[in-house]
Amino acid sequence: MKKVLLISCALTIYFAALSQQSMNCGADELRISNLKHNPELAKAVIEREKELENFTHEFIAAKTEKESTADTALYVIPIVFHIIHNYGNENIANEQIYSAIDMLNKTFRKERDDTASIVEIFKPLHADTRIEFRLAKLDPDGNCHSGINRIASSLSETGDHAVKNLVQWNPANYMNVYVVKNAAGLAGHAIFPSDADTVPGWDGIVLSHNYVGTIGTSNLTQSVAFAHECGHYLNLQHIWGGNNVPGYYFLPCADPNHDCGIDDGVADTPPTIGWQSCNLSGTSCNNSTVDMVQNVMDYSYCNIMFTTGQKDRMQAALNSPIGNRNNLWQPANLIATGVYDAPVLCGADFSSNKKVVCPGGAITFNNESYEAPFDSVLWTFEGGTPVSSTAEEPEVDYNSEGVYDVSLTVYANSSSVSETKSNFISVLPETNAEMFPFSESFETDEPELESIGWFESNFDSENNWSLDGQAPYSGTVSVMLSNFNNTMDTKDDLYSPLIDLSQVTETNIGFKYAFAGKTDSINDELLLQINKGCSNFWLTKLTLTGIELETSTPLISPFYPTTQQQWKQGVTSIPSSYFVDDFRFRFVFNGRCGNNIFIDDINIDVAAGVEENSFEENALQLFPNPTTGKINLVLPENSGKIKEVNLFDSKGALLAVFNNTLTFDISTFSSGLYFIIAETENAFYCQRVLKE
Repeated sequence: MKKVLLISCALTIYFAALSQQSMNCGADELRISNLKHNPELAKAVIEREKELENFTHEFIAAKTEKESTADTALYVIPIVFHIIHNYGNENIANEQIYSAIDMLNKTFRKERDDTASIVEIFKPLHADTRIEFRLAKLDPDGNCHSGINRIASSLSETGDHAVKNLVQWNPANYMNVYVVKNAAGLAGHAIFPSDADTVPGWDGIVLSHNYVGTIGTSNLTQSVAFAHECGHYLNLQHIWGGNNVPGYYFLPCADPNHDCGIDDGVADTPPTIGWQSCNLSGTSCNNSTVDMVQNVMDYSYCNIMFTTGQKDRMQAALNSPIGNRNNLWQPANLIATGVYDAPVLCGADFSSNKKVVCPGGAITFNNESYEAPFDSVLWTFEGGTPVSSTAEEPEVDYNSEGVYDVSLTVYANSSSVSETKSNFISVLPETNAEMFPFSESFETDEPELESIGWFESNFDSENNWSLDGQAPYSGTVSVMLSNFNNTMDTKDDLYSPLIDLSQVTETNIGFKYAFAGKTDSINDELLLQINKGCSNFWLTKLTLTGIELETSTPLISPFYPTTQQQWKQGVTSIPSSYFVDDFRFRFVFNGRCGNNIFIDDINIDVAAGVEENSFEENALQLFPNPTTGKINLVLPENSGKIKEVNLFDSKGALLAVFNNTLTFDISTFSSGLYFIIAETENAFYCQRVLKE
């Protein structure tokens, strides 16, 4: 009975499930979806597709006529990598990117170590495409650059076209590659030239981090996804065909109902329905020869070759103005993007595996200066141990709470460059743990959150969580994140003080929040995460987005809640494995250009999250509260007769049961916080009471 009543007193717990990433390319799926939902866009894409196909046929015919002439042209494509991350494994090291470019070029230039394993009958068709990819060394303004950008954003979790809104270098000058945590549930996806010509803002390639390069979070097998997506970028279809825009049709790989007469537009790739395994003897279309399973444009994951026909088709795309692919390799553009420049010491830069730690936590730093090699480096770590280091990737301990700068100087060829990042590392305060039950209403005269044991950390240059006296749920103060003026994705964390839950047997976290969007589309997200022992792992217990996050109608002006009806309540349970003496929780707000958000009245106790506002008609009322002993209950209308009243302590232990009465006495119990759970004929009601 006790357990049932406690569960009945809690509100709904929200769960979020992660979808499992599939090992395939999403170029077709995203393309067809976009065309179906945008008829005018589809019409324009079809026209450009026809133009490109006509140009491709003419280009290949002209090459055939001059077949005796050696194919000596070299097409060099400048690349810029945008690492979109949330400070997770997707924030891959530069070395992993270098390995990706190396394997990409070996695949396109017929230089892989495993080309000898190609099925014998296909070796004569294996082509050096004479296409190379090189990291840009100059940014769009002509400044020295590493060719690698790192941007913290929650869009890394979704990895669709929206990541391109964060950053895109002119696609007429650079091939934009986006590395994310999850590429829309796929290994990767790319934009075809005809689509890019229609919507330049979509141009680029998106890859899940574990399909980039041969080291780090990826491996040799999965690295083939990059070459596969570059094939789409240069107008190659999947080897089984089925995505030539006019019919809008999409054929999945290894479809048993596939028509083997459908073509990929390349003469020297045999008909196939496609393979999701490396079956070197498969004949899916009853060919006189086996299927070309090792072709880069299949799904077999032993993809190591392009054919001569595919080379011609890609070179045609690079000579056509459709999608501006013909500008990428022009000498003037290669000079403007710096791909031919000799390595020079250009700029200092660095990253770290985390930015927020508890006292005693260790952080590893990575030198990302450009260009390598360097003669030496010198790090300076304010507040760290060691204070300085000459290691390439030093590990530094931080023992005292605070916010600290990090500096790096790099030396090469008698010159040096330096970079200082202010307030780069945050060390959480380690004060005496708050006791259970815990409550926070932010009623304080202090100007800063840190003054009351809270800590905020943002991963961008926008606004931070702060105390606000304009729009509380109760009292005079709440905590607010000013999000209205943001024009790009932001990520802002708000950390609680340490809390001692070591004596708890059951409890919840409840809080009030208020948020409005700017439009009817709500993409912003609020997470509640919990932690123990100051580990690097944060367990997400509550995810609020869309209609669950929205508490007021969208506004085209900054949102400030003016009534309690413009607030909602969030609540979730805390697992017993987190009942420790160094428990902490945090709010993570992933801002996606919405409006302001507010949080107030946070409670950790047995009945946290239960509505207890006496002004509401359906709420249980009791008086006096606080009390020295005697308690009177006033039930809502239509609740039915009282059956039983249960008294619980703050840890959830049942202390007393009062039957068929609205008046009872708790004078024999010690002072402290208690919970009244009343059962009537029609409902359960829960309320706090303070015994003086």
